[in-house]
Amino acid sequence: MQRPTLRQLEYFVALADLLNFREAAEACFVTQPAMSAQIAQLEALVGVPLFERAKRQVRLTAAGAALLPGAQDILRGTDALGELARSLGAPLHGPLRLGAIPTVGPYLLPKVLPAVHAAHPELALYLREDLTARLVARLEEGELDVLLVDVDVELGGLETESLFSDPFVVAVRCDDELAGRDELTLADLRDRDVLLLEEGHCLRDQTLPLCERAGGGEPLGFRGSSLGTITQMVVGGLGLTLLPELAVERELAAAPGLATVTFGADGPGRTIGLAWRQSSPRADEFRALGATIARAWAALT
Repeated sequence: MQRPTLRQLEYFVALADLLNFREAAEACFVTQPAMSAQIAQLEALVGVPLFERAKRQVRLTAAGAALLPGAQDILRGTDALGELARSLGAPLHGPLRLGAIPTVGPYLLPKVLPAVHAAHPELALYLREDLTARLVARLEEGELDVLLVDVDVELGGLETESLFSDPFVVAVRCDDELAGRDELTLADLRDRDVLLLEEGHCLRDQTLPLCERAGGGEPLGFRGSSLGTITQMVVGGLGLTLLPELAVERELAAAPGLATVTFGADGPGRTIGLAWRQSSPRADEFRALGATIARAWAALT
């Protein structure tokens, strides 16, 4: 039996995702007639229609839906084979798709990328910034190679490599009574309004239990979409917040009137690291990249 080609499977998966011949053809950088011809050839090979074609709509048939996961697995397998070939030939050479959460990427990457480029000049990093859950989904689907995230949170079955600890600090207005203290404890948050990020941020999932344990409360109606928004709300007198130390320098510069106070050596924090699929053949490359990032950050702190 003649086997489907990778091109036919790629077109099949693209059309199943977009359900529009024109959009799928554009996504695959081919003409619509070329895509239609390849889909027709694939249907002839498997002996069943994969799509139901109406005048203005395309739908997957039951057979198409049944065959789609297998086609996706084959394409992921060929991608993994390509990754393995690249890693054997030249580790950390060529494109690397990196996902980063918004409470890490903007604060860490600008400081460490010069060192990464110096250590791995042939590496081309492509960055995707998003919330943890969506990054993990993209990684598992093969759209990303490795993630830069908080590895203390639940990441499913991903392989992880810890890079450095990132303590939390308390951010208050400069005229707040806590601003002049040398160190704080969680008890100092009792009965205070604590501003937190909106749902979906792993930083919220970590800091909310700390605030609840301390007896602090989240004011109704106030949730920030970014750390920058939160710190501006603090300066505006709406409460205090917990910041990762990684973000302190940038947020202090962006928010005059903001002050930070540490918790001390035993205070709460998070662990920044890399995460990747257990099946990835590039694990040694990711560890080498992590070591470069960790050294670069340590030299700056």
